[in-house]
Amino acid sequence: MSLLHQNSPEASDDAARGEAFTRGTSHIVVAAVVAAIVVSVAIGFYVFAGQKPPAATGEIVAVWACPLHYESSGLDANGEPMAKESLDQVLVFARVRLHNQSKQPLFLIEKQTNVTLPDGIHSSTAATAMNYERIFQAYPKLAAPHLPALATEATLEPGQTVEGSFLSSFKLTKQEWDARKDLNFSFSFRYQPRLVLSPRVPVQEQ
Repeated sequence: MSLLHQNSPEASDDAARGEAFTRGTSHIVVAAVVAAIVVSVAIGFYVFAGQKPPAATGEIVAVWACPLHYESSGLDANGEPMAKESLDQVLVFARVRLHNQSKQPLFLIEKQTNVTLPDGIHSSTAATAMNYERIFQAYPKLAAPHLPALATEATLEPGQTVEGSFLSSFKLTKQEWDARKDLNFSFSFRYQPRLVLSPRVPVQEQ
């Protein structure tokens, strides 16, 4: 037998120890992977269990947009000539349904309409219920139906669903309004995260 192929006892012992070490290392790796999976699952369960459903849910039932253009006569109260004034605005009416799915009363404190235009987001706080009624008196031929207004500061009892309309206005021309990229409505409740709703219905234009 060639000396190159002879195995000494010391070499056999070293090989055995190396094989045992390799097996031990693989067990450590497997144990580490299993431990990492268990920790990840535990963290995921903890996060999932700690998440609470939102206190309020809702949907936008309908949206109407009414562009208006106003131009003064060019005469003052005494009939004297004066510079003409013009104003463009878009009245946005929304019909919303809100539901309290929590076990505590919810207090609505603000409603906003948010329009994303090429230059950024423009937000308008909803008019009071009184001003909502005044708009229909000033413009009786609006395309938006005269529906009951949602109270400015409504209270939703546990399990209660309320529905109502509100009005927001923007100083925009019709062309600027038509160039919008997004439209949504936000509702602020006392001590609760803000609820943001995007309409799933088309905007009805005047």
